[in-house]
Amino acid sequence: MPMRRHFGKRVALFAVLLCSGRYTHSQQLWSGIIAPSRAVDWTHAGVVGGIPSASWKQCGSTISAGSSAETINRTIAGCKPTNPYRTGGRYVLLASGTFNLSTGIVLKSGVALRGMGADQTFLVFSRNNGCQGPGADICFESADLNWKRQPSNGPVNVTGNLAAGSTMITLARVPNLRIGNPIIIDQADDTCDSGGVLVTDLTTSCTATAPGVNGPYSHQGNGGGDNRSERNQMQFVLVTSCGRVTTPGASCSGKDVSVGISPGLYMPNWSSAKTPQAWWATDPISWTGVEDLSIDNSAVVTPGITFFNAFNGWVKGVRDIDSQRAHIHVESSAHVSIVDSYFFLTQNSQSQSYGFECYGGSDHFVENNIFQGVSGPFILNSACSGTVLAYNFDINNYYTGSAGYINAMSNLHAPTNMILFEGNVGPQIYGDVFHGTSNFATVFRNYLIGNQPACWLSGSTFASASFGPCNNDQTPLQILSFQRFHNIVGNVLGQSGIQRTYLGTKSRSIYILGEGNGLKSDPNVVLTILRWANYDVVTGANRFCGGPSNTGWSDICGATSEVPTNLSGVQSSYSNPVPSYGDTGAGQPKMTASFYYSSAPRWWPSTKPWPPIGPDVRGGNVSGADGHVYTIPAEDCYLNVMGGNSNGTGGPYSFSESACYGKGNTQGNSPNPPRGVSAVAN
Repeated sequence: MPMRRHFGKRVALFAVLLCSGRYTHSQQLWSGIIAPSRAVDWTHAGVVGGIPSASWKQCGSTISAGSSAETINRTIAGCKPTNPYRTGGRYVLLASGTFNLSTGIVLKSGVALRGMGADQTFLVFSRNNGCQGPGADICFESADLNWKRQPSNGPVNVTGNLAAGSTMITLARVPNLRIGNPIIIDQADDTCDSGGVLVTDLTTSCTATAPGVNGPYSHQGNGGGDNRSERNQMQFVLVTSCGRVTTPGASCSGKDVSVGISPGLYMPNWSSAKTPQAWWATDPISWTGVEDLSIDNSAVVTPGITFFNAFNGWVKGVRDIDSQRAHIHVESSAHVSIVDSYFFLTQNSQSQSYGFECYGGSDHFVENNIFQGVSGPFILNSACSGTVLAYNFDINNYYTGSAGYINAMSNLHAPTNMILFEGNVGPQIYGDVFHGTSNFATVFRNYLIGNQPACWLSGSTFASASFGPCNNDQTPLQILSFQRFHNIVGNVLGQSGIQRTYLGTKSRSIYILGEGNGLKSDPNVVLTILRWANYDVVTGANRFCGGPSNTGWSDICGATSEVPTNLSGVQSSYSNPVPSYGDTGAGQPKMTASFYYSSAPRWWPSTKPWPPIGPDVRGGNVSGADGHVYTIPAEDCYLNVMGGNSNGTGGPYSFSESACYGKGNTQGNSPNPPRGVSAVAN
């Protein structure tokens, strides 16, 4: 990875509470449904306090169409935001028209790049920027090279209270640390399986302890990921204090220093026996984004947009066309929001065709986007944690590896934890065994169809391809071996006439659980998974299979509980009581509409039912879902405003955030900042 200069300066967080429907109280919206040991507070995800640039001022004159990349970069470099960045940032404005660019664009802290709209401002790239290694047409990079093989600071040992939720740790030594900046905490992998929480990418054999399963635990390992070798558990947190230093933006140093962090530790298995350590960038980039323009990457062999050692960054109202690997590649970063955008096709129609790629990071926020012709819209690679993927529409996962094959909307593709999927519409969520294990994903109120309107049959390009019926991998949820303690709640699963069995080992099942796909099967997957209040088209029922006291226990559930109420041994801490919401037939209150909104968000159309998906939804407008699903805004945008083909072919289509959503998602994430953080830029 070559070193590149960055025109930025260090910043820390400026946190602010904004009024909206987001839940900001200590009790979680999932309380009474999911046990506290199995979920986290997802209101922390995304840009802290929401995307701020609506109040920012323009920097210089509007840059006219036809201007060069050098002109744009020179304007960005010369733009001087004021303190704090959150309220004193600046944006560089591009006029309507086409910009043919012979090199990439590089952003800096406190400065955003904005167009007149994705249907008016068009960036066409013929060359890119190295962006510290991953490459990009639009690059958000830190001033220093901080990556797994060359941490800028550290690694230093972490001690102190390592329990889940802890907001105070001790660092053995502290060089170059600022209040409000992020640090990366990791720890050594499990060496073999005891049957509990398992974090590893082991590709060789080992002898497990019951109820664990003998290794290996992945096909390929995760050596190409963002994590340091054999340290797949990572969390990115923000520094709230350092010893006695609490001044926003202030630096600190010393030995055996108590450091406040936010959010607190997510995973319940942090342990001094696994040598937890911290490392961090001295000069991360922050408070910067790209908005309201279209990017054509077809002549460039890199991701369209890359965030590298960044936090509080965003992509909003953007159309991105034909990226090489991923439309959005987010590496070693935290609190990045991707909202109200349209992503079309990639240059690879088989492996590594991604929309949003979390390549090491925490607390990202991907909401209200359209993915068309992308094989894997959300790929969770390399230690991704605490991220929210919500209300996104996925159509035609263009994949030429096998005729009629359905690719998943999202893969838990490497060690990940505490991910929330909510309100999405797509074919499948797949916890695979390629690069390592995953734990504690929550799948809530999604419509997972287990089908697509059309699949690739033949042809070498998307434009010339023949599409036809899908006939392979028509399963809404595949959670394979060593994917444990997941929560599947309130979803609508399958499409009438497609799935044939409820729990099976082959295509056309609602669930495939614990299969090894070349590795050993794992009975702990079924044992530890929570399934509650899901509707599926095979049994044609809302399933509340938690015990004989629940409605329909004998005729729907048989003798099988789908709530892990009595886990024992190393699993006992993650038992989940029978939920007290959702089963209205048994006298329970209705289930919450969202796990991170307390009411319909401001950007939600007043004419659109809220929630749009779930067993308790009636009269929906989507066929094949038995009335339990309404289209979501991103789907309405694609079909009704953009005029997209209902089978996902054609395109790229013209896209306008304002035409689809009015003012759009003015928050972009939670208005609830990490607790204890209030900082300004230096």
